[in-house]
Amino acid sequence: MRLTLRQVEYVVEVAKLGSIAAACKTLHISQSSVLAAIETAEELAGTRVFDRRKGHGVVITPAGQKFLVSARRFLSAGTDFFTSLDALAHSGTHAVRIGCFSPLGALLVPPVIKRMATGLGESEFILYEGDQVELRAWLTAGMLDVVVTYDIGEEYGSGITPMCKVPAHALVRADDGLANQETVSMEELSQRSLVLLDLPETRTYLMALFDFAARRPRLGLRTRSYETIRAAVSNGFGVSVLNIRPNREASPDGADLRRIPTSDALRQPTLLVVDPYGENKPAYVKAFIRNLYCYLEELGPDKFAVFPMGRGADLMFPPPRL
Repeated sequence: MRLTLRQVEYVVEVAKLGSIAAACKTLHISQSSVLAAIETAEELAGTRVFDRRKGHGVVITPAGQKFLVSARRFLSAGTDFFTSLDALAHSGTHAVRIGCFSPLGALLVPPVIKRMATGLGESEFILYEGDQVELRAWLTAGMLDVVVTYDIGEEYGSGITPMCKVPAHALVRADDGLANQETVSMEELSQRSLVLLDLPETRTYLMALFDFAARRPRLGLRTRSYETIRAAVSNGFGVSVLNIRPNREASPDGADLRRIPTSDALRQPTLLVVDPYGENKPAYVKAFIRNLYCYLEELGPDKFAVFPMGRGADLMFPPPRL
């Protein structure tokens, strides 16, 4: 059995007024609620907190005086706690901890942070870039307010807000024979050396695309870096299969690179935001989600994804309800 903050307030009010009836009137609660609070306090203290005198209210006992000292400290701490919560809710300064799938760090997140900072005022942004396994661990450890990632690998559970679909596409050199095609099949890509985005769960997803549609290619280079993939393809190490493309506010591809949509009916990963707050999201988390969605919507699918002509209209999810 434990005393609640509210019950401690009841006991302190009775001691202050010297009357259970007066305390009930002041607190606008029933006598049974006050009596239950006193009974719980006395049971936990192992002694009587009040002496009840018929027709003369109650008198605090010596043990009750000691109880009141602790009770007032507890209530003071509770007041400080709720004051801190109120300051957190209404402060113009926040430390927003954003986790993102590492390729998205340079390609997507900075423009969203820039837009978000305009509306939040003075705020600090901390960006954690990692693979899917690291992101889940950081989220579970309470290190992150939001995660921007794909629905690849193990599920994240609750607190998921889908943004858009990002179909796989090929990255090839401009002088490759595939570069002038409107689409390319996984079978055609399997005949080239592959520059693989070698991140946990991502490598499994990418190789499964070849298993589904063709055969596995020879690996020309394995790297954890999106930028290194572009440099490797540009230098003739092979072709690559990616999902998101650089937009106008990120580093664009060089003139020697081409992105080609795939012709196979492959699973399209979802870009999503994950948070640990569920329905009780802080205002700054809601602001991040809204700004990311609006940014993608303003870019348009052809600026963040690669797809066959006329097939990108259904990539965006409906606006999030926050």
